[in-house]
Amino acid sequence: MSPTSNLPGLPAHGHVTFLGAGPGDPGLLTLRAVEALARADVLIAEPDVLDVVRVHARGGVDTPLQQTADGTSEGAQAPTAVPDRAAANLVMEAARGGRRVVRAVTGDPGLDTDAADEMLACAAEGIPFEVVPGIAAAVGVPAYAGVPLRDAQGTDVRFVDARTASDRCWSEVGASDGTVVVSTALDSVAAAAGELVAAGRKPDTPITVTVAGTTTRQRTWTATLGTIAQVFKQGKVLPSPDGGRPVIAVVGERSAAAQRDQLSWFESKPLFGWRVLVPRTKEQAASLSDQLRSYGAVPHEVPTIAVEPPRTPQQMERAVKGLVTGRYEWIAFTSVNAVKAVREKFEEYGLDARAFAGIKVAAVGEQTAAALIAFGVKPDLVPSGEQSAAGLLEDWPPYDPVFDPIDRVFLPRADIATETLVAGLIDLGWEVDDVTAYRTVRASPPPAETREAIKGGGFDAVLFTSSSTVRNLVGIAGKPHNVTVIACIGPATAKTAEEHGLRVDVMAPEPSVHQLAAALAEFGQRRRAAALAAGDPVTRPSERRPGARRRRAAAP
Repeated sequence: MSPTSNLPGLPAHGHVTFLGAGPGDPGLLTLRAVEALARADVLIAEPDVLDVVRVHARGGVDTPLQQTADGTSEGAQAPTAVPDRAAANLVMEAARGGRRVVRAVTGDPGLDTDAADEMLACAAEGIPFEVVPGIAAAVGVPAYAGVPLRDAQGTDVRFVDARTASDRCWSEVGASDGTVVVSTALDSVAAAAGELVAAGRKPDTPITVTVAGTTTRQRTWTATLGTIAQVFKQGKVLPSPDGGRPVIAVVGERSAAAQRDQLSWFESKPLFGWRVLVPRTKEQAASLSDQLRSYGAVPHEVPTIAVEPPRTPQQMERAVKGLVTGRYEWIAFTSVNAVKAVREKFEEYGLDARAFAGIKVAAVGEQTAAALIAFGVKPDLVPSGEQSAAGLLEDWPPYDPVFDPIDRVFLPRADIATETLVAGLIDLGWEVDDVTAYRTVRASPPPAETREAIKGGGFDAVLFTSSSTVRNLVGIAGKPHNVTVIACIGPATAKTAEEHGLRVDVMAPEPSVHQLAAALAEFGQRRRAAALAAGDPVTRPSERRPGARRRRAAAP
């Protein structure tokens, strides 16, 4: 029986799942948590984890009417952050109505929050509930900071919440020589360090302090109990308006700087914290953005083109009918959009992938091939070398009247596609129906905030995957700032970027978006290594623009 089912004979109450969403990294959400979110009727989330959990909630999930932070009302259209003081009432009200409720909290429900009071309220009314543990901040943040809490000798580990710690608590952990994990605020770290020293800890005991742990905004300082206040002052970390931000401080030999330098796997990623502009459509950018995140970057997708149907659809309609009636020997797809256009036309006519039976299919690029496979069609030909029209022609067989009963190729493309492929196929003896399957038009300008970041140096890098992305981005948003690293997919794109006054810093070794992302990561790694070798702090390119250092000091 599912844990979310009511037992026979009991009142038809709803059910509450107290769900730990982890300390911030969306990838730390457990499989059980994702399952519970997908089944929820009502989602009540703490503000800090709303974005982490809402993507896994089903489309019809509800949230009670409430007031947002700015005082405006929000209805039940999307999961909405709920203040802690109102959460218990909302949980109980929904559960009494027989609904399945997910109460999502930061970290772990049993360690990071006061969820036990809400659980007791459910128990008092006979409302069934379950707890889905999450990764506690006091455990997950040190792991991402490169600070193991225990070693082979089985070091004692103590957890302290500085907000509620008593004098007796400080005395006990101060008298211990084990590892102490302190949950506190940035501007209270020095006071906590003072409590530990006063209780008996040596001033030269190592301490690491991590803010925004497990996210790409994470930042860690290494010092000792006696020097941490001075480190914050010299680094202009404090005083700051953000001094109330929560941090995890780890005290003990496991925090030694020499060891952390070797174990800091997260913050040492080649593009850690870089804001990277990806000027493509959201569908095209998905896998590229995932790859950038694996390097520690924060991708920001800005569409530069919009795809629209052809002005005269009759040509496309005739071609698709010809595909079914045996007019073509081959069909060649040069983009994901071409696959999408043909698939939509198939669905309009009630056709599916079986209509491709007996027809050879070619695809340029791994994403185009993947789109075909998702449609149920395995390409017969993908370029073995360069993923381009020229690369496809290198592998395309010449027309042979003995082996090829039909001499015609269906080529669904964009209205602005070049003639390279058409001319090459004709040279190989094929007849080509070059059909406009979709039109590409310049996208609308991005929001003003994004345009300002592009022109003002708020992005660390921009990836250009074609000449049109260069022209369109400059046209709708302006030219990227000169501190922004410019990465281009190939020589033609680089030439266009230079014609627009941009300095090209990175070029992909092969014309592939994934090779482009890898080349940017290698650039970032070399830049990081050079800074460390010179004894300089590792900074992002955007931190070199005027005023960036001052803003960074104000918001660590």
